[in-house]
Amino acid sequence: MRKSIILITGVNGEIGHGLVRSLYKAGITNLIGVDLNLPDEFVQERTLDCLIGNILDQNLLERINAQYEIEAIYHMAALLSTRAEFSPVIAHEVNVDGTLKLLDLAMEQAQSRGKPVKFFFPSSIAVYGLPDLKAKTLAGALSEDDYRYPQTMYGCNKLYCESLGDYYSHYFKRLSARDSRGLVDFRAIRFPGIISAHTLPAGGTSDYVPEMIHAAARGEHYDCFVREDATIPFMTMSDAILAIEGLMAAPQEALTQTVYNIRAFNPSAGEFFVKVKEYYQKADINFVINDNRQSIIDSWPEDVNDDRAREDWGWEAIHDLDKAFSEYLIPEIRSRYEHN
Repeated sequence: MRKSIILITGVNGEIGHGLVRSLYKAGITNLIGVDLNLPDEFVQERTLDCLIGNILDQNLLERINAQYEIEAIYHMAALLSTRAEFSPVIAHEVNVDGTLKLLDLAMEQAQSRGKPVKFFFPSSIAVYGLPDLKAKTLAGALSEDDYRYPQTMYGCNKLYCESLGDYYSHYFKRLSARDSRGLVDFRAIRFPGIISAHTLPAGGTSDYVPEMIHAAARGEHYDCFVREDATIPFMTMSDAILAIEGLMAAPQEALTQTVYNIRAFNPSAGEFFVKVKEYYQKADINFVINDNRQSIIDSWPEDVNDDRAREDWGWEAIHDLDKAFSEYLIPEIRSRYEHN
């Protein structure tokens, strides 16, 4: 018999790390990771196996399909926003074609198992596209259906994959005699910027905030690439993992949609800098604006409305800005750099 497993793609990335940490701590040990590179020792010690390969490799996916029975897929592998702008065609291949292949794997598994396969997809506030700063200010906190006009390849990829997930969940081959509705249980969160104390930023446009605090902790100079008034929502990595767990644990009948906003706090870059200085008084940070990256941040909302997540599955962030520093970032980051 095939062994029942939970599949995590992009397992060596920021969210992949956090998921492995949390799921393993909860006693879930049937984890199989996939990544382009050999994951670090932390991940290897907490997974059944780590497969090295590309999610676009059909042979790899067929091997997984033949060897394992998949309960759930956490699809974290992606080319992030900044890199995607330099390589839009490759980004589309990885972010869209890779997601499509995994949705197809989930459907094939669900049909052979005769029961649904849960599929978690990390979307992003990059799916939004506000035309200018005036519109951004007037719009305030956006709901899931507002301003979905992405201005980046990453945002385009994420928005389309949200629709793909909804299609596989509700409309897959609807002209076929076989009813496949509900066999793929697709669930997505549009994440704000995520700040991790455990892993370094990996190419996101919102990474100016974690880059700022990690540079201060290392005693290094940092040039922040956005204006001091640049504002988008953020959350800690621990709250991001909490949200994933909460959404995936919710009964399907409680969910009124497939895609949810979540948020925790939304300081400007300047406000975040002031907060960093409370803990690292010698922090050497300048604001050296990159106009292109700033224009992307300006197209993203200053905040999002997460009422639906709160109502449907009880979402609530643990960390506001003050708690993010005092209870998570500062203790963990100090421990990290003192240890190293």
